[in-house]
Amino acid sequence: MGVRAAAFDADGRIFLVRHTYVPGWYMPGGGVEAGETVYVTLERELAEEGNLALTEPAELYGLYHNKWTNRRDHVVFFICRNVTQRDVHKPDLEIAEAGFFDIDALPDGITLATQRRLAELSGSVNKGRYW
Repeated sequence: MGVRAAAFDADGRIFLVRHTYVPGWYMPGGGVEAGETVYVTLERELAEEGNLALTEPAELYGLYHNKWTNRRDHVVFFICRNVTQRDVHKPDLEIAEAGFFDIDALPDGITLATQRRLAELSGSVNKGRYW
C-alpha cells in the first residue's frame, strides 16, 4: 500500500516530483512502512520529497487499485491544501527535480496516473477505481 498527494500551495499550484529511477512527473508519495498509518506516511513523504508540511488536515480523496504495479497494490490518494515548503528541495539520490506548477502550465512528461487524478479533481472525468 502506498500514498500519493495532490499537494497545493496557497496560490493553487500543485507540487510534482521527477524521480531519478523512473521517467515522468508524479505527485509526491510512497510506500507505507511497517507500523505506519497512511497519515504518517503522507507527512513523511511530503517532507522527504519536497520539504513540505501540512497547514491543515489532508483530505482523503480516494482509494485506488494499482493493478499495473501489483495485483495487491493500493494507493490512498489525498488532497492537501495550503501546504508550505520549508526550503526548496535540492536534487538527491531519489528526486531529480521537484517544484510547484500552475495547473495550466504543467511540465512535459506528467504520468498517466497523475493526468487521470488531475482530470478527476477538475471534474472533467468521473472518479476511477484504478490508479
